[in-house]
Amino acid sequence: NQEDPCKVKSRVVADATYCDRYWECQDGQPELYDCPNGLVYAGKNRGVTEGCDYPWRANYCEGKTQANGPIGREHCDWLYGIFGHETSCTRYWTCWNGTATEQLCIGGLLYNENTHSCDWPENVDGCQKHPLCNDDANGNVPLGKSCNRYWQCQGGYPRLQRCPAMLVFDKRSLRCEEVERPNLPPPAPRPRPNRPQQFQASQQQSQQPQPQQRPQPQYQASQQAPQYQANPQQRALESIPLPPGAIPLRSRSGQ
Repeated sequence: NQEDPCKVKSRVVADATYCDRYWECQDGQPELYDCPNGLVYAGKNRGVTEGCDYPWRANYCEGKTQANGPIGREHCDWLYGIFGHETSCTRYWTCWNGTATEQLCIGGLLYNENTHSCDWPENVDGCQKHPLCNDDANGNVPLGKSCNRYWQCQGGYPRLQRCPAMLVFDKRSLRCEEVERPNLPPPAPRPRPNRPQQFQASQQQSQQPQPQQRPQPQYQASQQAPQYQANPQQRALESIPLPPGAIPLRSRSGQ
């Protein structure tokens, strides 16, 4: 028997027969709604959209069937869902309203269509071996230009690995090894600074220009002060020896 949504607190109930339908109370009357194509009713405010979810996430359809068939688009079996890739074991498609988006499983995982998730290779049956591991099904393969990441093949399936700290992946030995420091030439000795010697300072001082001395003024014959010349009589008197304490006197003619 179908439950009346107008008699419950949530005002929404699942359909009793089909798992992709639900009833909602509108203006006091029950109204029937369909989930988006590929989704089933999970409960009010649950699921991925409009209370609807992917059918494989829970036992939503236990004892029920789906009222609507699949509506397929390119890469999408239903308008909504997650589907395996046509040619790759590590890729898959997420479809939202018929629009497909390609996704990639990382870390050496493969897409498992039974669980709709990325899984270990040993849990995925029927998937082809990865071409990275063709040479050695259990060997290591470099990852592009990466220095510390590489692929580790396990039974033909690659798993992304990272070298421990302070180690790098050697592409020759195909394993993680210590970093080899390049042989660099020793640094050149630094030249000592030249200190000025004492004789250099004296030379620098001697080379400095000396201030020129101003020429002394030379008196002309006309500018020289007149010198006193004694007459012959005066010179004769000055030559006469005087007694002690005597002072020579000028003559009147010399005055």
